[in-house]
Amino acid sequence: MPDANGSGASDRFESPLTEAALHGVTWALASVGRAFICLDPGFRIVHASHLLDRYLAEGVSKAVVGRPVEELLGTELFGLRGPLRQALLDGQMREGWRATLAFAGTSPRLVSITTAPLASGNSEICDPKVRYLVVLRLADDEGSSPTAPVFYSGAVACSPAMLRIFKLVETLQQSEATVLITGESGAGKEVVARAIHQHSTRSGGPFVAVNCGALPAELLESEIFGHVRGAFTGAIRDRVGRFELASHGTLFLDEIGELPPALQVKLLRVLQEKQYQRLGESVTRTTHARVISATNADLRVAMRQGRFREDLYYRLCVVPIEVPPLRVRREDIPPLSLNMLNRVTAQYGLVRRISPQAMRLLLNYAWPGNVRELANAIEYAVTVAQRETILPEDLPEEIKQPALGAETVPGPALPPRRNISPDQSQVLQNQSQTERLRALLDAHHWKRAEVAAALGISRATLWRRMRELGLA
Repeated sequence: MPDANGSGASDRFESPLTEAALHGVTWALASVGRAFICLDPGFRIVHASHLLDRYLAEGVSKAVVGRPVEELLGTELFGLRGPLRQALLDGQMREGWRATLAFAGTSPRLVSITTAPLASGNSEICDPKVRYLVVLRLADDEGSSPTAPVFYSGAVACSPAMLRIFKLVETLQQSEATVLITGESGAGKEVVARAIHQHSTRSGGPFVAVNCGALPAELLESEIFGHVRGAFTGAIRDRVGRFELASHGTLFLDEIGELPPALQVKLLRVLQEKQYQRLGESVTRTTHARVISATNADLRVAMRQGRFREDLYYRLCVVPIEVPPLRVRREDIPPLSLNMLNRVTAQYGLVRRISPQAMRLLLNYAWPGNVRELANAIEYAVTVAQRETILPEDLPEEIKQPALGAETVPGPALPPRRNISPDQSQVLQNQSQTERLRALLDAHHWKRAEVAAALGISRATLWRRMRELGLA
């Protein structure tokens, strides 16, 4: 802001009193481990605590002055439709929210945030351009609101299960170990993989993803390892493989359970020796990529059936992470829905809100397609809604019919089943899944493309699920 000579230096304040007051508050909060940020009415940073240098990197506290706060704490919270930005504009305080703190390529840190509008009439104490206050501390298990959502590298959650995953990702920051992420299709496995990459020492390198179930074996081998000209019919030029593209970064192998046996052997060699060869080439190359894999299949069953190598499994599963399905972490549905709503409406330049009745339907639905299906439902509702408030009739048809998908719709309690073995429990679960999927297929006249779109999964995944449940 301008000084007495109109120089416009952004780190100067209008009087020694205000400068002393701001720095006094900064040092007082730093003594108890809190960073202090001041924002102007346009949500640009006027003052930042020196503690940011300790959180991120030397010089960050000065570099962020004059920058939009979303560059430091993310657009999910402080973008044009972000919930904390909206709360401050409405004159409201928010406490205990968590978010990812990062700036200009620094390693992200998970922090707890308290925001408040500055009460009017304090210009003698604080710089008159300061309108909002943000207090940060490194996140831990104490002092944060159990219901406040956590925004973490593109993911948002408030359920204990997901918060444990976020905490585990934090502990892996300095690790190079391979990670195996398991969970149902659409549960958010790739989001977790990206968070691991962004919070690792390889965050400056590329994140390269390969879907092992999307290509036939011969094309998949070329995709992963690359090929040279003439290696096979149609190979008219050399091709760089994903292992080479992911050098000094992360290679994400999705649907690893679909990897053909011959490629399992080659992948095992790469993990053991860090070496590979392009298809049709005898030159041995070295890879520096870290491998993270994911699957919606039970690899232990695949090992017993001889479809997946046991030695490869233990190479991939140094750090196992299981992402729970959305139906068992329903407390994540409201923050996920609102975050998705903000993204979609910002894309189309619309204003939308979700009515309590529509949110109740979202909470009661079973979400067989998980987070991906929820995202599709929100985008559908935004598209068809004729007013600012999304009502139940704006939601997809299957969500409005709980009998097709709900697993925990409130109702009279059933008497407990006694002496049910794990095998019997699995049979009952499969029967329930079969009934729900059959009902959804009937509702769409067994048009698999429509059912797959409704579930937010691919037709191949739907077909595999139908075969497993005896509906093929």
